[in-house]
Amino acid sequence: MSAYVIVDTKITNPEEYENYKALARPIAEKYGGIYRARGGETDVVESDLWSPTRIVVVEFPDMQKARDFVHSEEYAPVKAIRHANADCTLVIVDGM
Repeated sequence: MSAYVIVDTKITNPEEYENYKALARPIAEKYGGIYRARGGETDVVESDLWSPTRIVVVEFPDMQKARDFVHSEEYAPVKAIRHANADCTLVIVDGM
């Protein structure tokens, strides 16, 4: 069953964040990740609990692959680039 890494990102340093994007994608793909949305247009219909900024959705084959990616040693230094240049909320959601 698929799983999704969903990230809401408020980029604080766009130039450095481009480096993050270039480095993160091949690592996600190594774990079977497929980018389904990456900062496209958002139509917020309801926002009682949350007002998203920039949404990224990456589909993985299952929860374990998604977790393996997020917690992998090779992603750790890339994640540090994201943390240094953006404020984020990241969740892993089990698919159907």
